[in-house]
Amino acid sequence: MSLFITIRVLDIVDILMVAFLLYQLYMLIKGTVAFNIFIGIFIVYLFWLLVRALNMELIGTLMGQFIGVGVLALIVVFQQEIRRFLLLIGSNDQVNRLLSTEKLFSNDKYEGVTSQQVKLMVKACENMARTYTGALIVITQKSELREFIRTGEGINARISDALLETIFFKNTPLHDGAVIIAGNRIVAARCILPITDKRDLDPSLGLRHRAAIGITEVTDALAIVVSEEKGKISFSKAGQLQQNVSLAELTKLLGSLTHGESEPSVPEG
Repeated sequence: MSLFITIRVLDIVDILMVAFLLYQLYMLIKGTVAFNIFIGIFIVYLFWLLVRALNMELIGTLMGQFIGVGVLALIVVFQQEIRRFLLLIGSNDQVNRLLSTEKLFSNDKYEGVTSQQVKLMVKACENMARTYTGALIVITQKSELREFIRTGEGINARISDALLETIFFKNTPLHDGAVIIAGNRIVAARCILPITDKRDLDPSLGLRHRAAIGITEVTDALAIVVSEEKGKISFSKAGQLQQNVSLAELTKLLGSLTHGESEPSVPEG
Protein backbone atom coordinates (compact mmCIF):
# COMPACT_ATOMS: atom_id res chain seq x y z
CA MET A 1 0.00 0.00 0.00
CA SER A 2 1.35 3.40 -0.98
CA LEU A 3 2.01 5.79 1.90
CA PHE A 4 2.07 8.84 -0.31
CA ILE A 5 -0.74 10.63 -2.14
CA THR A 6 -0.03 11.21 -5.78
CA ILE A 7 -0.91 14.74 -6.85
CA ARG A 8 -1.03 15.47 -10.55
CA VAL A 9 -0.82 18.86 -12.23
CA LEU A 10 -4.46 18.43 -13.26
CA ASP A 11 -5.41 17.98 -9.59
CA ILE A 12 -3.85 21.34 -8.77
CA VAL A 13 -5.68 22.92 -11.71
CA ASP A 14 -8.90 21.31 -10.50
CA ILE A 15 -8.46 22.76 -6.99
CA LEU A 16 -7.67 26.22 -8.35
CA MET A 17 -10.74 26.15 -10.63
CA VAL A 18 -13.03 25.16 -7.73
CA ALA A 19 -11.51 27.89 -5.56
CA PHE A 20 -12.06 30.43 -8.35
CA LEU A 21 -15.68 29.38 -8.83
CA LEU A 22 -16.36 29.57 -5.09
CA TYR A 23 -14.79 33.02 -4.96
CA GLN A 24 -16.92 34.21 -7.89
CA LEU A 25 -20.01 32.76 -6.20
CA TYR A 26 -19.16 34.65 -3.02
CA MET A 27 -18.67 37.90 -4.94
CA LEU A 28 -22.03 37.46 -6.68
CA ILE A 29 -24.08 36.85 -3.53
CA LYS A 30 -22.09 38.97 -1.08
CA GLY A 31 -24.31 41.48 0.67
CA THR A 32 -27.55 40.04 -0.74
CA VAL A 33 -30.40 37.99 0.71
CA ALA A 34 -29.08 35.07 -1.35
CA PHE A 35 -26.00 34.89 0.89
CA ASN A 36 -28.17 34.21 3.96
CA ILE A 37 -30.12 31.61 1.99
CA PHE A 38 -26.86 29.93 0.98
CA ILE A 39 -25.73 29.79 4.62
CA GLY A 40 -29.10 28.27 5.57
CA ILE A 41 -28.79 25.59 2.88
CA PHE A 42 -25.23 24.82 3.99
CA ILE A 43 -26.36 24.39 7.61
CA VAL A 44 -29.17 22.05 6.48
CA TYR A 45 -26.62 20.01 4.50
CA LEU A 46 -24.29 19.72 7.53
CA PHE A 47 -27.24 18.63 9.66
CA TRP A 48 -28.10 15.95 7.08
CA LEU A 49 -24.52 14.63 7.21
CA LEU A 50 -24.78 14.45 11.01
CA VAL A 51 -28.10 12.58 10.78
CA ARG A 52 -26.58 10.06 8.38
CA ALA A 53 -23.54 9.56 10.64
CA LEU A 54 -25.87 8.83 13.60
CA ASN A 55 -27.99 6.41 11.48
CA MET A 56 -31.23 8.27 12.24
CA GLU A 57 -33.23 6.59 9.48
CA LEU A 58 -36.59 8.40 9.60
CA ILE A 59 -35.38 11.99 9.57
CA GLY A 60 -32.48 10.93 7.35
CA THR A 61 -34.96 9.62 4.75
CA LEU A 62 -37.03 12.81 4.89
CA MET A 63 -34.00 15.06 4.54
CA GLY A 64 -32.60 12.79 1.84
CA GLN A 65 -35.67 13.52 -0.28
CA PHE A 66 -35.11 17.23 0.24
CA ILE A 67 -31.40 16.98 -0.61
CA GLY A 68 -32.26 14.89 -3.69
CA VAL A 69 -34.02 17.82 -5.34
CA GLY A 70 -31.46 20.29 -4.04
CA VAL A 71 -30.08 21.14 -7.49
CA LEU A 72 -33.52 22.19 -8.77
CA ALA A 73 -34.14 24.15 -5.57
CA LEU A 74 -30.81 25.95 -5.96
CA ILE A 75 -31.66 26.91 -9.56
CA VAL A 76 -34.99 28.37 -8.43
CA VAL A 77 -33.61 30.19 -5.39
CA PHE A 78 -30.48 31.53 -7.07
CA GLN A 79 -31.86 32.23 -10.54
CA GLN A 80 -30.80 35.90 -10.43
CA GLU A 81 -27.28 35.02 -9.30
CA ILE A 82 -26.99 32.29 -11.96
CA ARG A 83 -28.14 34.79 -14.57
CA ARG A 84 -25.53 37.29 -13.42
CA PHE A 85 -22.80 34.63 -13.50
CA LEU A 86 -23.72 33.57 -17.05
CA LEU A 87 -23.87 37.23 -18.06
CA LEU A 88 -20.38 37.71 -16.62
CA ILE A 89 -19.12 34.92 -18.87
CA GLY A 90 -21.13 35.91 -21.94
CA SER A 91 -20.11 39.58 -21.80
CA ASN A 92 -16.41 38.89 -21.25
CA ASP A 93 -14.45 40.59 -24.04
CA GLN A 94 -11.75 37.91 -24.22
CA VAL A 95 -14.31 35.09 -24.50
CA ASN A 96 -16.27 36.96 -27.17
CA ARG A 97 -13.08 37.71 -29.08
CA LEU A 98 -12.02 34.06 -28.90
CA LEU A 99 -15.37 32.75 -30.13
CA SER A 100 -15.99 35.71 -32.50
CA THR A 101 -19.51 36.09 -31.07
CA GLU A 102 -19.53 39.86 -31.60
CA LYS A 103 -19.38 39.35 -35.37
CA LEU A 104 -22.00 36.60 -35.28
CA PHE A 105 -24.55 38.41 -33.10
CA SER A 106 -23.71 42.08 -33.56
CA ASN A 107 -26.64 44.47 -33.70
CA ASP A 108 -26.44 47.05 -36.51
CA LYS A 109 -29.84 48.61 -35.79
CA TYR A 110 -28.31 51.65 -34.07
CA GLU A 111 -25.21 53.60 -34.99
CA GLY A 112 -22.57 54.07 -32.33
CA VAL A 113 -22.70 57.05 -30.01
CA THR A 114 -20.38 59.90 -30.92
CA SER A 115 -18.12 61.88 -28.63
CA GLN A 116 -20.37 64.89 -29.19
CA GLN A 117 -23.40 62.93 -27.95
CA VAL A 118 -21.46 61.83 -24.88
CA LYS A 119 -20.81 65.53 -24.20
CA LEU A 120 -24.55 66.18 -24.56
CA MET A 121 -25.36 63.45 -22.01
CA VAL A 122 -22.78 64.85 -19.59
CA LYS A 123 -24.12 68.38 -20.13
CA ALA A 124 -27.67 67.21 -19.39
CA CYS A 125 -26.48 65.52 -16.18
CA GLU A 126 -24.63 68.70 -15.20
CA ASN A 127 -27.73 70.86 -15.67
CA MET A 128 -30.02 68.40 -13.88
CA ALA A 129 -27.60 68.09 -10.97
CA ARG A 130 -27.44 71.87 -10.66
CA THR A 131 -31.25 72.14 -10.57
CA TYR A 132 -31.68 69.04 -8.35
CA THR A 133 -33.66 67.22 -11.03
CA GLY A 134 -33.72 63.47 -10.44
CA ALA A 135 -32.75 61.32 -13.43
CA LEU A 136 -31.93 57.72 -14.31
CA ILE A 137 -30.27 57.06 -17.67
CA VAL A 138 -29.47 53.53 -18.82
CA ILE A 139 -27.07 52.97 -21.74
CA THR A 140 -27.11 49.63 -23.52
CA GLN A 141 -24.01 47.75 -24.60
CA LYS A 142 -24.30 44.19 -25.95
CA SER A 143 -27.67 43.51 -24.28
CA GLU A 144 -30.51 45.28 -26.10
CA LEU A 145 -32.77 45.47 -23.00
CA ARG A 146 -35.88 44.86 -25.10
CA GLU A 147 -37.91 43.53 -22.18
CA PHE A 148 -37.24 46.74 -20.25
CA ILE A 149 -37.81 49.01 -23.25
CA ARG A 150 -41.28 47.50 -23.66
CA THR A 151 -42.25 48.65 -20.16
CA GLY A 152 -41.84 52.33 -21.11
CA GLU A 153 -42.89 54.82 -23.76
CA GLY A 154 -41.13 54.60 -27.12
CA ILE A 155 -39.29 57.74 -28.25
CA ASN A 156 -36.58 56.79 -30.79
CA ALA A 157 -34.99 60.23 -30.99
CA ARG A 158 -31.43 61.48 -31.36
CA ILE A 159 -29.53 62.08 -28.13
CA SER A 160 -30.05 65.67 -27.01
CA ASP A 161 -29.33 67.39 -23.72
CA ALA A 162 -32.51 69.44 -24.08
CA LEU A 163 -34.62 66.33 -24.66
CA LEU A 164 -33.13 64.52 -21.66
CA GLU A 165 -33.74 67.53 -19.43
CA THR A 166 -37.30 67.84 -20.72
CA ILE A 167 -38.06 64.16 -20.07
CA PHE A 168 -36.89 64.36 -16.46
CA PHE A 169 -38.52 67.73 -15.72
CA LYS A 170 -40.69 67.16 -12.65
CA ASN A 171 -44.00 68.16 -14.26
CA THR A 172 -43.71 65.93 -17.34
CA PRO A 173 -45.49 62.54 -17.42
CA LEU A 174 -42.29 60.75 -18.50
CA HIS A 175 -40.00 61.88 -15.66
CA ASP A 176 -40.77 58.92 -13.39
CA GLY A 177 -38.73 55.90 -14.46
CA ALA A 178 -35.63 55.36 -16.57
CA VAL A 179 -34.55 56.57 -19.99
CA ILE A 180 -32.89 53.88 -22.09
CA ILE A 181 -30.29 54.87 -24.70
CA ALA A 182 -29.22 52.41 -27.40
CA GLY A 183 -26.42 53.51 -29.69
CA ASN A 184 -27.04 57.12 -30.68
CA ARG A 185 -30.79 57.04 -29.92
CA ILE A 186 -32.99 57.68 -26.92
CA VAL A 187 -35.27 54.70 -27.49
CA ALA A 188 -37.65 54.84 -24.51
CA ALA A 189 -38.57 56.72 -21.34
CA ARG A 190 -40.48 55.91 -18.14
CA CYS A 191 -39.06 52.37 -18.22
CA ILE A 192 -39.40 50.07 -15.22
CA LEU A 193 -36.16 48.50 -13.97
CA PRO A 194 -35.42 45.72 -11.47
CA ILE A 195 -34.40 46.78 -7.96
CA THR A 196 -31.27 45.31 -6.41
CA ASP A 197 -31.71 43.08 -3.36
CA LYS A 198 -28.35 44.09 -1.84
CA ARG A 199 -28.67 44.81 1.87
CA ASP A 200 -25.32 46.47 2.53
CA LEU A 201 -26.05 49.67 0.63
CA ASP A 202 -26.04 53.19 2.03
CA PRO A 203 -29.52 53.68 3.62
CA SER A 204 -29.70 57.14 2.07
CA LEU A 205 -29.78 55.70 -1.46
CA GLY A 206 -33.19 55.97 -3.11
CA LEU A 207 -35.02 53.85 -5.64
CA ARG A 208 -33.21 55.41 -8.59
CA HIS A 209 -29.82 54.30 -7.25
CA ARG A 210 -31.14 50.85 -6.36
CA ALA A 211 -32.67 50.48 -9.84
CA ALA A 212 -29.36 51.55 -11.41
CA ILE A 213 -27.56 48.84 -9.47
CA GLY A 214 -30.32 46.34 -10.25
CA ILE A 215 -30.24 46.81 -14.04
CA THR A 216 -26.43 46.58 -14.12
CA GLU A 217 -26.54 43.41 -12.03
CA VAL A 218 -28.69 41.51 -14.54
CA THR A 219 -27.38 43.09 -17.77
CA ASP A 220 -24.16 44.60 -19.10
CA ALA A 221 -25.73 48.07 -19.33
CA LEU A 222 -24.31 51.24 -17.80
CA ALA A 223 -26.44 53.52 -15.63
CA ILE A 224 -26.20 57.19 -14.65
CA VAL A 225 -28.14 58.57 -11.69
CA VAL A 226 -28.72 62.21 -10.79
CA SER A 227 -29.86 62.58 -7.20
CA GLU A 228 -32.93 64.73 -6.67
CA GLU A 229 -32.06 65.28 -2.99
CA LYS A 230 -28.31 65.97 -3.19
CA GLY A 231 -27.77 67.06 -6.79
CA LYS A 232 -24.93 64.52 -7.11
CA ILE A 233 -24.13 62.22 -10.05
CA SER A 234 -23.56 58.47 -9.63
CA PHE A 235 -22.45 55.83 -12.12
CA SER A 236 -23.20 52.10 -12.00
CA LYS A 237 -21.67 49.16 -13.85
CA ALA A 238 -21.77 45.42 -13.11
CA GLY A 239 -23.76 45.97 -9.92
CA GLN A 240 -21.23 48.42 -8.47
CA LEU A 241 -22.14 52.05 -7.75
CA GLN A 242 -19.66 54.92 -7.83
CA GLN A 243 -21.10 57.99 -6.10
CA ASN A 244 -20.25 61.71 -6.39
CA VAL A 245 -18.83 61.34 -9.88
CA SER A 246 -17.37 64.52 -11.35
CA LEU A 247 -18.18 65.63 -14.89
CA ALA A 248 -14.64 64.78 -16.01
CA GLU A 249 -14.92 61.29 -14.49
CA LEU A 250 -18.32 60.75 -16.11
CA THR A 251 -16.94 61.76 -19.50
CA LYS A 252 -14.07 59.32 -19.06
CA LEU A 253 -16.37 56.49 -17.93
CA LEU A 254 -18.53 56.99 -21.01
CA GLY A 255 -15.51 57.31 -23.30
CA SER A 256 -15.43 53.60 -24.17
CA LEU A 257 -18.82 53.99 -25.87
CA THR A 258 -17.19 56.05 -28.61
CA HIS A 259 -13.77 54.41 -28.97
CA GLY A 260 -13.64 50.62 -28.76
CA GLU A 261 -11.72 50.88 -25.54
CA SER A 262 -12.06 48.40 -22.73
CA GLU A 263 -15.23 48.71 -20.71
CA PRO A 264 -15.13 51.19 -17.84
CA SER A 265 -14.52 49.75 -14.42
CA VAL A 266 -16.14 50.93 -11.24
CA PRO A 267 -14.44 50.42 -7.88
CA GLU A 268 -16.43 48.52 -5.29
CA GLY A 269 -18.30 50.47 -2.70
